[in-house]
Amino acid sequence: MRLLNQNWKKVALFGLIGLGLGFAYYYFIGCTNGSCAISSNPYLTSGYGLGAGVLMAWEFGKAENKENDA
Repeated sequence: MRLLNQNWKKVALFGLIGLGLGFAYYYFIGCTNGSCAISSNPYLTSGYGLGAGVLMAWEFGKAENKENDA
């Protein structure tokens, strides 16, 4: 049960980091005139960052599980 709890903590941590990086992308680089579909909206860039962070956490979790199984 403890391993499952640690996995969710890692997914949440990566998700929050991705969320912050997505918002930072909007704030520093994003499109100001509104013609860019994704980077002109802070919610979309933050959401894409969150999704990327969660996917990264799951992929790292799979790699760690393969190393532990071997």
